[in-house]
Amino acid sequence: MRRVITYGTYDLLHYGHIELLRRAREMGDYLIVALSTDEFNKLKNKKSYYDYEQRKMMLESVRYVDLVIPENNWEQKKTDIGKYEIDTFVMGHDWEGEFDFLKDQCEVVYINRTEGISTTQIKRELYGKDAK
Repeated sequence: MRRVITYGTYDLLHYGHIELLRRAREMGDYLIVALSTDEFNKLKNKKSYYDYEQRKMMLESVRYVDLVIPENNWEQKKTDIGKYEIDTFVMGHDWEGEFDFLKDQCEVVYINRTEGISTTQIKRELYGKDAK
């Protein structure tokens, strides 16, 4: 079984998220999503509209997702890859090169984000230019 992992906040779940999850799942047989906790988001200066449990429930409802785990800090990626026997680590292309240090543990793939949609864009359109 080929295992894939990706990380994110997944606030205001939209078709760009679904497309990323679909494409990540196509790279393997089992997709794990490490979902940023509310506490971790605070450290990143991000505020989610939905809390962790609500975002987790939404992700668990997506047919491409097999398991949702909490992302508590930046450093846990190396541990998660070993713990969950990950073959492929997937992130959006806006993180290109940032996780190349994981290549000694698994394949690292950066995929293009869906054009024309992002949570930041939605928040800015709804709440104004200062929304994160």
